[in-house]
Amino acid sequence: MNWTDMEIFNGVDLNDSFVLGWRSTVNSLAFEIEASIWPNSIFYSEPKPNEFTCYKNASLWFKEVKSIEGLKSMAEATSTKDPYRTIDYGNIDYLSKTKNGYMLGGDFGDVQLVSGEIGFEIHT
Repeated sequence: MNWTDMEIFNGVDLNDSFVLGWRSTVNSLAFEIEASIWPNSIFYSEPKPNEFTCYKNASLWFKEVKSIEGLKSMAEATSTKDPYRTIDYGNIDYLSKTKNGYMLGGDFGDVQLVSGEIGFEIHT
């Protein structure tokens, strides 16, 4: 199942969202992102001047993680600075559910997770 078919991402465009960082523990992985929010989301508000759409900080997390493969450290990943000097690590190029967990990729790596739960939360 592709992320575009997951209800938790209704009104969110992960391909236009920016990865701000990530952290992993023994049984979890979390990404902090600047999420691209669209009008069909309850979290949508008018875009700021010079913004393509509404952007809000959010967390994408995976719990009950049994293994993580392909995740780069932030020091290894390609990063860029925007005009406001904010660092990001590109976009989430893909995210899909697999038989045993999830696959996702971007400048942070081509990641394969054996995981039981995914979550997404917009910080308001």
